[in-house]
Amino acid sequence: MTPGGPLRVRWLGRVRYEEASVLQHALWRGGGDYLLLLEHPHVYTLGVRARPEHVLPGAAASGAELVRTDRGGDVTYHGPGQLVGYPVVDVPLGPGAIPAHVHRIEQLVIDVLADLGLPGASRLEGYPGVWVDASGPSPRKICAIGVRVARGRSMHGFALNVDPDMAMFSHIVPCGIADKPVTSLEAEGVQVSMAEVVERVAARAADLVAAPGSPPRAVERQSASPATPAPAGPAGSVPKWAAAGAGAPVELRPLGRRLAASGVDLGRTVPIRERKPEYLRAPVRIGRQAIAMRSMLRELGLVTVCEEAGCPNLSECWADGTATFMINGERCTRACGFCLVDTGHPLPLDPAEPEHVAEAVARLGLAHAVVTAVARDDLPDGGAAAFARTIEAIRRRSPGTAVEVLIPDCKGEEGALATIFDARPDVLNHNVETVLRLQRAVRPSAAYHRSLAVLARASEAGLVTKSGLVLGMGETEEEVLGALADLRAVGVDIVTIGQYLRPSSRHLPVVRWWRPEELSSLAEAGMAMGFAHVEASPLTRSSYHAREAAAAGRARGDTAVVAGSAS
Repeated sequence: MTPGGPLRVRWLGRVRYEEASVLQHALWRGGGDYLLLLEHPHVYTLGVRARPEHVLPGAAASGAELVRTDRGGDVTYHGPGQLVGYPVVDVPLGPGAIPAHVHRIEQLVIDVLADLGLPGASRLEGYPGVWVDASGPSPRKICAIGVRVARGRSMHGFALNVDPDMAMFSHIVPCGIADKPVTSLEAEGVQVSMAEVVERVAARAADLVAAPGSPPRAVERQSASPATPAPAGPAGSVPKWAAAGAGAPVELRPLGRRLAASGVDLGRTVPIRERKPEYLRAPVRIGRQAIAMRSMLRELGLVTVCEEAGCPNLSECWADGTATFMINGERCTRACGFCLVDTGHPLPLDPAEPEHVAEAVARLGLAHAVVTAVARDDLPDGGAAAFARTIEAIRRRSPGTAVEVLIPDCKGEEGALATIFDARPDVLNHNVETVLRLQRAVRPSAAYHRSLAVLARASEAGLVTKSGLVLGMGETEEEVLGALADLRAVGVDIVTIGQYLRPSSRHLPVVRWWRPEELSSLAEAGMAMGFAHVEASPLTRSSYHAREAAAAGRARGDTAVVAGSAS
């Protein structure tokens, strides 16, 4: 990451504590200044100096997780209605550096509270955090602070009570302070929404990295879209892009509302019948090699994502003897708004599938095999064991073949992901697909923060990591650059960037066509961020030129940019 770059503020919505911790640690290792803003599900966290007796008997029955963490301080509560802020920033080393960092966080919160209509919040000598009526007879803590600073970088931060369930604090001794109560903005008579508080914090975020005598640091901000879709339009109305030819309109209200809630103007989308630019018209060449490939796949009962997802590069890749095998069936348990893969109740796994994939790889003599899968949320491990068995089968039959896997998020479960990581694929690919703001519209069953955490875990496990973006669904160039920065910050080595092509009228509309030169510019920017390889062109997909990208990822010193054309 570039020293002295912008402070990147990310409102992530509700995030499991474990995933937030993984993400923080990855950003701490990766460099660059970040402020993560989020809410947690109910959780009690114990800092390094927490005393067990400060967790009271009622905590176990409260429904909250109990998690040990590496921040300072005692036990505290996080949950819905509480804004948690994690500044992952450089902290100048020297005498008093850590108290000064805590002081900056406290001052940020004090200023935000004044902005929100609660003047007079301040510090209380000997007690970190922000207090109401600190000098009066009954000081009340409204914001807890617990940090960790190591190697000149910070983690953890503050927890500001907006309108949480205050009864949850009764099951612990908050921060180990038995004689001073906890309060919230709501309890103090300040009625504000979480969105308003996030806005105020983001507006003052630069204060966290302000250097005396230096100009203010730039702030680059991105936010998850609201959890609740925007209200429906007039009764019976349908977005104009939902019409299916001359027939009756297709009812797509939930999909349209999610897109509108993400800030996309539905009136400015590309009509489905509009002719694509010439650079998006992939040539179709079904020669003998491609016919033989299809015959072999049918013989072995295998599925490829090339066919299932309608990849525009199918004929080129098949003619070259390359295919991306899709395991765990052909029905996905998720319904992403851009994807053509069938959604429905999946069939049981085929126990012979790993061996069939290995046989196909051996017959084709592939030097680089790519294996992906549908999401299988119906399985306890999300299908992870099948990935491991397939990797093992390919390696046994074709020991010289590099194996790349494109995996779902497995719901972020550490054990399931470890099953795949322990099989040591040569490349671990997991796509974020789109920018933070559009996640709920594009892939409502997934999450941006979870995908970053999956990639961070893979990088920490020592794997070559890869991710991809599909553009044209309403994102801006600044958001794409921010997403690239996030991917690089968590350790991703390889990125693919391509144009979204709408599979049918039942899918999300195309908002714009990205020109080849714009994608080339994004590739150049990505390489400047430190990626080993950026594949960017209108027809680029996750597995396009996978072997070349993997070689660059393994070498880490190679810096060739492939951009502007799919050929």
